[in-house]
Amino acid sequence: MSTSTAAGSMPAKTYLSIGSIKPLGARLDVPDAGGGCGTTGGEGKASCGSSGGPDDMPAEIWDKVKNHPCYSEEAHHHYARMHVAVAPACNIQCNYCNRKYDCSNESRPGVVSQKLTPEQAVKKVVAVASEIPQMTVLGVAGPGDSLANPAKTFDTFRMLQEQAPDIKLCISTNGLALPDHVDEICKYNVDHVTITINMVDPAVGEKIYPWIFWNHKRVTGYEAAKILHERQMLGLEMLTARGVLTKINSVLIPGINDEHLIEVNREVKKRGAFLHNIMPLISEAEHGTVFGLTGQRGPTAQELKVVQDACMGGANLMRHCRQCRADAVGLLGEDRSEEFTLDKIEEMEVVYDLDKRRSYQEKVEAERQAQHAAKQDALAASAAIDVDQHMKVLVAVATKGGGRVNEHFGHVTEFQIFEVSAAEALFVGHRRVDLYCQGGHGDDEQLPSVVKAINDCHAVLVAKIGACPRDELSAAGIEPVEQYSGEFIEKAALDWFSGYRQRIAAGEITHQDRGDAQIRQGAFTGLAAAA
Repeated sequence: MSTSTAAGSMPAKTYLSIGSIKPLGARLDVPDAGGGCGTTGGEGKASCGSSGGPDDMPAEIWDKVKNHPCYSEEAHHHYARMHVAVAPACNIQCNYCNRKYDCSNESRPGVVSQKLTPEQAVKKVVAVASEIPQMTVLGVAGPGDSLANPAKTFDTFRMLQEQAPDIKLCISTNGLALPDHVDEICKYNVDHVTITINMVDPAVGEKIYPWIFWNHKRVTGYEAAKILHERQMLGLEMLTARGVLTKINSVLIPGINDEHLIEVNREVKKRGAFLHNIMPLISEAEHGTVFGLTGQRGPTAQELKVVQDACMGGANLMRHCRQCRADAVGLLGEDRSEEFTLDKIEEMEVVYDLDKRRSYQEKVEAERQAQHAAKQDALAASAAIDVDQHMKVLVAVATKGGGRVNEHFGHVTEFQIFEVSAAEALFVGHRRVDLYCQGGHGDDEQLPSVVKAINDCHAVLVAKIGACPRDELSAAGIEPVEQYSGEFIEKAALDWFSGYRQRIAAGEITHQDRGDAQIRQGAFTGLAAAA
């Protein structure tokens, strides 16, 4: 395969992929700027991206990501996003996707309660932004593909720029039509594009995509996957060359592309991807997807972490994704779309006050700076403890937002997981759990599943916890911790870990392996060799 561009063409590259040698498409001659940090590709440092800060990237890039909840892990505690469902058509079929309309009972991509016209979408965005001043990002993410519906997508952007110029614009696409629309993406100052790339080997791709609609006809099998792969790589390179930040979404499908995603990570980094978001397959049969109906399982949280960890050093990783609906509203992990249905918006008195929004966001930034300062203080204290500087443990955190330990154990539906060492408290994922506290009905039945979800963690930080779950967690080797209620998460995790190491040094406790090594070794055969 050879791809020509305005920047010229290059010889096809080869790479090793799961037992065979495959050609990879030609790349644009993109300047090297270090690990996809910024707007160009390369093999440099991998410190910027989701967990990066202003010291890790150029000022102009930081300005683009600092209040974008998807591109900055820190920002997702403080800033909200919304999606508008103006793009119902799709030009490919994925075995993990089943688009549903008029559906309010599922939280996953491809699902919406109301399809909107561009005019309705803009009206909704302005209404939401007037009520949620920390809403900074508007994305078109479906329920089909944004670029299979280009007129509706770009009409929405055009009108929104006129009415709400401070809101960042994003699109999410499968990449098939992407090369045809890069000029228009840049015309509307769309600084953030997400491309779903699940393979760089068409032999893997044909197991995921039954067909694509290309050049006015349906194409199937290996040929379809090959065309999709070529278009995705070309589109990514074109965006990188134009300075557009790209996030790559990949769905982890055990037995199909789990090991292969390591190669995907390498290849998208070479082409300048800013972030790589590896997400778990959602495959419950009730969703009606091909994978769901044929019994293809999704990965466990531990298996997902193994693959993400194997990609460390490649493209920078996003680990805080919530796999949002195509009409999601609010902070990541919450959905306030039911507050802003079209009929409710008609009853609202909407005033888009730009000064009020900026004033509120200044307060958010002050809180964020306080969070950063608290983390730095905790890191300094941690570095002063000369006890096993190489130890790492996982800590679960109960939070309802704001970057603080502020949720009761019994009210948690999702734990945030941090990998804590003397040098950092790194967010590595979230674990959804069944609600434990159900008003006294079925509480005891839910507890074992909650404990199992975090059984590789050494501690769980909570605002409050009852006697029964406290005993159950302790019996499982998980320390329940209430003393940091209301504190910033990273500071709380680092302070607990400092105390944990001091107790070990004093002989009060013995460090116990929570099974992480066994999980890493046994989750996927051959993964270490592939990495």
